[in-house]
Amino acid sequence: MLFVQAFIHKLEAGGGMRLIRAGLVGLTLLAIPLLYNWRAFRNLASQEAMDEAQLARNIARGKGYSTLFIRPFSIYLLKKRAQEKQMPGEDAGRLKGMHPDLANPPLYPLALAALMKVVPFDYTIPVRPSGFWGNNNRFWRYKPDFFIAVFNQLLFFTVIALVFLLARRLFDAAVAWVSAVLLLGTELFWRFTVSGLSTMLLLLIFTGLVWCLVLLEREAREPERRQVSLLGLAVLVGILVGLGGLTRYAFGWLIIPVLIFLVLFSGPQRILVALVALVAFAAVMAPWLARNYNLSGAPFGTAGFSVLETTFLFPENRLQRSLEPDLNRYQHLTIFWVKLVVNARQILQNDVPRLGGSWVSAFFLVGLLVGFRNPALRRLRIFLLLSLVVLGVVQALGRTQLSEESPDLNSENLLVLLAPFVLVYGVSLFFLLLDQIELQVLELRYLVTGLFGVVACLPLIFTFLPPATEPVVYPPYFPPVIQTVGSWLKEEELTMSDVPWAMAWYGQRQ
Repeated sequence: MLFVQAFIHKLEAGGGMRLIRAGLVGLTLLAIPLLYNWRAFRNLASQEAMDEAQLARNIARGKGYSTLFIRPFSIYLLKKRAQEKQMPGEDAGRLKGMHPDLANPPLYPLALAALMKVVPFDYTIPVRPSGFWGNNNRFWRYKPDFFIAVFNQLLFFTVIALVFLLARRLFDAAVAWVSAVLLLGTELFWRFTVSGLSTMLLLLIFTGLVWCLVLLEREAREPERRQVSLLGLAVLVGILVGLGGLTRYAFGWLIIPVLIFLVLFSGPQRILVALVALVAFAAVMAPWLARNYNLSGAPFGTAGFSVLETTFLFPENRLQRSLEPDLNRYQHLTIFWVKLVVNARQILQNDVPRLGGSWVSAFFLVGLLVGFRNPALRRLRIFLLLSLVVLGVVQALGRTQLSEESPDLNSENLLVLLAPFVLVYGVSLFFLLLDQIELQVLELRYLVTGLFGVVACLPLIFTFLPPATEPVVYPPYFPPVIQTVGSWLKEEELTMSDVPWAMAWYGQRQ
């Protein structure tokens, strides 16, 4: 009995409760991904995810930045560039051997390639039942897809930790904890983790960018170190925007709100700080853009022409499927204006009100009327609003058929990057409103906060309820059949398919 009393006293007075809380947090972080992967995991379902995965495998196998997913438009650009360089040949389209990739920026495929080097990826689907086959010897999960999902979930946890620390720095512990819980409970982010897209890596880069801007603004407002630290942060800001641009080209447009933020809030050396960030950004992006231009005559490869897709000149996927497109027809700015207006209307009606897949974003929009005493909060909010405008315009102009086929889970969904910080500001407004309510019992405050969190996390909670999600994305993808068809061809042979990205990833054939 004395031992039990001493143990309880040690827990209460000796920091044991902190260990218990840490243990509960750790168990939660372990239980949620296990439960989600058991109930809601799906194999890769998007063209982009399979494309980047097969590209990463080629890199890991020492085949260079080459692709098995060959777009006719890529052949056209290579041939056109060869003619411009007066180097025409019978294989100007690079169909003999490995075809250079012109569609994807390099950072995410390189990250996946490193993962494939470390983790023993097995790309062969066994004929006999294994742990990745379900009941009745039925195919269930493709191992490489599952490993990629776990990798993205680790990136997601890192984002949650950084957002928690930032919210605690800018607000208080209560806002930080509730924001972290709501971020962990956002069902849309979990779907992104298993989608295989580069969104989680891009979200991590954007979170690091926001951290650097907060530190830079604080150093400019309340100098504690020498000027070199301010310039060092500016270099880091430029590098992060450049790395984001090498993860998804459209992210590079964030250099505009970044430069505006630096000019407004980086102190007397604002012009120098902004120029340093711009030079660092250009230094990161330039080598890759030069590589693309040397190969195709277009600094962004085939991705740079996305502004033409889904217009009346090139509806649906017609441009990417064209061997001889007439690009001289897009000289009129009218087509860009029409595309911007049509897609911006849809973004304002659908994407902005449910930013990040949660209704908590409504608190952020209402909170725009709230004046914060902390200048860092006001200035960061200005940056988020500038980013919202820039990313909204870029998303509208860059929208392609990919967004039509999958409205939420696609690489063109840029506004989702703002969701964690919109969530933090929304939670801060919730607590501000809660403080206005005179609750006689402290436990009622916890109850109201708990209900707020449960309601916000309901979409994720419902995914754990029956029926379970079917992991196989069929139709149209059934990996065993695709791999079987791929085995009918030799490695150097070329096939034509209506799902070439799946043939490249699962079938491992060009």
